[in-house]
Amino acid sequence: MTLSSLGDEYLATVPTGRSVTPHWESGAEFRDEIFVGGLWRRGTGSLIESVDPSSGKIFATLHGAVEADVDDAVDTGLCAVRQSGWADRLPHERAAVLHRIGALIDAEVEQIATLQTIDTGKTLSETRALARSAAATFRYVAAAVETMEGAVTPSRGSYLTMSTHEPMGVIGSITPWNSPIASDAQKIAPALGAGNAVVAKPPVWAPWVTLLLARICERAGLPAGVLSVLPGPGRTVGDAIVRHPGIAKVTFTGGTDTGRALAHVAAEKLMPITLELGGKSPTIVFEDADLDQAVAGIMFGVFSSSGQSCIAGSRVFVQRSIFDEFVNRLVTATNALELGPGTDPRTQVAPMVAFSHRDNVSAMVDEAVLQGAKVLCGGMIPDEPRLADGAYYLPTILSVTDNSAPICQQEIFGPVAIVLPFDNESDLVDQANDTVFGLACGLWTTDFPRAWRIAKAISAGTVWVNTYKQFSISTPFSGLKDSGLGTEKGRDGIRSYMNQKSIYIDTAGQPLPWARTADNR
Repeated sequence: MTLSSLGDEYLATVPTGRSVTPHWESGAEFRDEIFVGGLWRRGTGSLIESVDPSSGKIFATLHGAVEADVDDAVDTGLCAVRQSGWADRLPHERAAVLHRIGALIDAEVEQIATLQTIDTGKTLSETRALARSAAATFRYVAAAVETMEGAVTPSRGSYLTMSTHEPMGVIGSITPWNSPIASDAQKIAPALGAGNAVVAKPPVWAPWVTLLLARICERAGLPAGVLSVLPGPGRTVGDAIVRHPGIAKVTFTGGTDTGRALAHVAAEKLMPITLELGGKSPTIVFEDADLDQAVAGIMFGVFSSSGQSCIAGSRVFVQRSIFDEFVNRLVTATNALELGPGTDPRTQVAPMVAFSHRDNVSAMVDEAVLQGAKVLCGGMIPDEPRLADGAYYLPTILSVTDNSAPICQQEIFGPVAIVLPFDNESDLVDQANDTVFGLACGLWTTDFPRAWRIAKAISAGTVWVNTYKQFSISTPFSGLKDSGLGTEKGRDGIRSYMNQKSIYIDTAGQPLPWARTADNR
């Protein structure tokens, strides 16, 4: 069964409530294979069962990678970047391959989106956007790589000085399950564009899109061995990648606890690492805000992707003078959100990626209620028969009076918002910054000077004003505090996969005076 036929069958059956349990068949576009050093082969690791979150049905199985696969992938990658000449290709030659990858992704948006919706539960509108974003990332990196310049630095003697950037070698990429194709592109494209090989570990809960990306890279002419894709558990495959002496750098997106553990390993290796970690982002509504615009933006910021987003604006601070009015509007609009399978075009909030994750979110809300939080809407698993088989959770708004409450400090990673009042700017900044995280922030106000003051005062890597969750691949993205290390996106993101080198070239043509040779005594 090909992906196309699987998608047709899936799309035809899900809205009626009937289940499908297809498996990739021999000779299909997708098989029970991992991609190791340019070769497709069956993994020898534990069995990965891919579950459709909207129905609870297993739709595919895959044998994962093991530590020996990491060894093979790294060894092959080191050889491939040298023997294929990938590292030494002129920038515009590498850019041509990246452009072809972007074009092939664009040509297969529907295929990629269907697979990602089956795998993660996301709506087709979102997975289409993620696929197009991935294509745009490859195109941007191609253009940036082709036009990236070194520097001739001011000389302080009889020599010419230059600063250049060179590939590192083999990059380890570990991506999350909440937006596979976009996260893959955000790491793989700049690492390849810089001239490196990449060993990618996709998430166990959503491995298929990354494997599809590997096939696209093959078709685009990426040299064999330059990319490997090794699905498997983080505790084995991910750990082996990070610890491998041949890995020059690791880029990781995921939980803060895991990121901190990886940073310890990187420190022992003296290896650079980029970490995009958790968040508990504030979104702030001032009394002069356009309330309709703020309601729409806040709902999108926390409930799209079913809240499974590191940048979710999950702490909603509302100026006390408008608190009751605004919260009533927000609750009414939230109650009207449409839940359903990602294949239904009416769906706004799709199922969560896994039942275990849904149950964990539910438990966190229940605990918050026991500790005094008030449920304004949601707060439970839906009881509608049409949703009974899926990993759904109702969009939830909790009212809490104290920002120090655990539910205000812990990342939930689900469709849960907490509303809190504030009195003035000083009070607001103190509360918003009272968190170990510093990933993102949203501001809603028509007062530009105020927006500028608050944007500078908030400890966050990204601040949106009168909008939320808007991204540009050309704009650097980073987290502060426990939200991460390093920078992704933009030209700085590409150079983070390169070693900087200084070159001095003598222009005097004379021996250095210190040597006191016969000619210069």
